[in-house]
Amino acid sequence: MLVERLLAGDRRALARLITLVENGSAAVPDIMRRVYPRTGRAYTVGLTGPPGAGKSTLVDRLIAALRRATTAGTAAGTSVAVVAVLGDRIRMQAHTLDPGVFIRSMATRGNLGGLARATAEVQRLLDAFGFDWVLVETVGVGQTELEVARLADTTVLVLVPESGDAIQTMKAGLLEAADLLVVNKADREGAHRLAAELKHMVHLHRGGQQASRDLDWEVPVIATEAANDKGVEELLEAIGRHRVALETSGRLLARRQARRARELRELVLAELRREVDRALGDGGALAPLLMEVEAGRLDPYGAADALRGRVKVEPPPLNS
Repeated sequence: MLVERLLAGDRRALARLITLVENGSAAVPDIMRRVYPRTGRAYTVGLTGPPGAGKSTLVDRLIAALRRATTAGTAAGTSVAVVAVLGDRIRMQAHTLDPGVFIRSMATRGNLGGLARATAEVQRLLDAFGFDWVLVETVGVGQTELEVARLADTTVLVLVPESGDAIQTMKAGLLEAADLLVVNKADREGAHRLAAELKHMVHLHRGGQQASRDLDWEVPVIATEAANDKGVEELLEAIGRHRVALETSGRLLARRQARRARELRELVLAELRREVDRALGDGGALAPLLMEVEAGRLDPYGAADALRGRVKVEPPPLNS
């Protein structure tokens, strides 16, 4: 019933389904199966970066710019949904009465590992609901945040002048994860120096043999002052250019195909882990083998080798 109400445009049903996803309800797989045919239309932008970079304020300004729809080739009345992963929803309160905007905060609830999965499922609900754009804001540039960013079509990394000292340690993942780089709070000292360093890094990376991007795209570096609404239109323009580049090259389709394949692998691996945990638990079929390993009478490699032939994945009929 909730899914039907969601697909009919009921925002309360959307909110209740998101809560089920956040709580890890047993109903989630069935919910995802039922909304799946209505997904694939929303364009998702991920914004990540260190705490204090002003991402929530920047997202607030992007919402306003998208609703004005003066750039990026969008149509008037573009609808926007926001998933603030550990973000500051308070800074977006100006849009709470706008029927074309939906904002939802998400917390870890003690489970960082499940956050990326839940965020992807919430993004799918928002997509099925019919939002044109989904903005996903997440704090930090660690592994969990990078996983969250992977569900985006365009990933924006937001930095501030104070981030300069950390750039050297962030290089490897930085340029691989980001499609656009933003130096926010650009009125602060050191902003021009950071922007110049980033542009140099981007240029070297693009020309280097290590460049592994799937798109011929030199990552732009954009200066913004979100609190003063400066540079936001330029950022939205750059997002629009990146979207066009992805669509015309076919890479948007390829990225989404790879994302779906990755999701299947993750779901299958998660199920296999649950099966193995049950088998190794108290009273499980493999509990005696685990006891042998714990006692040192059998090495883990020998035990794993003994199990290799017992762990099989049997594909069901596709029309079942």
